[in-house]
Amino acid sequence: MKLHIDLQHSDNLNPSDAFVPDKKLIRSWLKESLKQQDKSILKDSMELSLRVVDAKESAKLNTQFRNINKATNVLSFPADVPEMIEPFLLGDLVICQPVVEQEAKKQHKKLENHWAHLIVHGCLHLLGYDHIKDSDAEEMESLEISILKKFDISNPYH
Repeated sequence: MKLHIDLQHSDNLNPSDAFVPDKKLIRSWLKESLKQQDKSILKDSMELSLRVVDAKESAKLNTQFRNINKATNVLSFPADVPEMIEPFLLGDLVICQPVVEQEAKKQHKKLENHWAHLIVHGCLHLLGYDHIKDSDAEEMESLEISILKKFDISNPYH
């Protein structure tokens, strides 16, 4: 499976001040998330956009699309295109770098591991998973834990 990632950075982020995993690492987390899926939904060529933003841009998007006026760690926007389009478009992920960093510090997590968790979490949303109902949340969390374990990352929910 070929996976193209369009990695974008907000102009308001200073790359020297902000940790963002490299594209190779991001690709490995996403590919593992996709490998865990029913093979019938996977395509030979898939694409997604990942935009790394500051708190202001995250809050603006979160307000516009979820009616929640604050920055959030990850937003997922599944693509709504016919399946026969090649490459198959998964959608867009928006990660708020300062929120990820604050959460990792507060939760005493390694920053790179928290990035992995949120990218996996966001990818699963692009694939149709959600955590609104308890049973759905259990399924999604179990899958996240399984995927992260492949990278020697412990359960992010502990």
